Amino acid sequence: QLQLVETGGGLVPWGESLPLSCVSSGFTLAYSAIGWFRQAPGKAREAVVCIDSDDGNIVYIDAVKDRFYVSRDNAMNTVSLQMNLLNPEDTAVYFCAARWDRLCPVAKFHYDLWGQGTQVTVSS
Repeated sequence: QLQLVETGGGLVPWGESLPLSCVSSGFTLAYSAIGWFRQAPGKAREAVVCIDSDDGNIVYIDAVKDRFYVSRDNAMNTVSLQMNLLNPEDTAVYFCAARWDRLCPVAKFHYDLWGQGTQVTVSS
């Protein structure tokens, strides 16, 4: 069964850091572009960042540039999202998604497999 599982969410104080992981099972992440998304309460899901199979990445939200960093460990079938200097506006459910393509999509939400999400709450 093909699956993505996000881990690492939780409650974190304002200004702290939190790493998230996206782990695949049933397939290798090495040949897939992987996206991270978030959805805050009452808001639409938004694209945060995409990393392609060659480690190129696109950050979609200006507010997370220079705070959030994406990386991949193909040997561990894992893509990580390091989140620094968190603030309450970062509170959301964070999802990862995989494309059956090496490149990040033109259409931000064009992914083939989604994880269930992990809750990140930043206390004020």
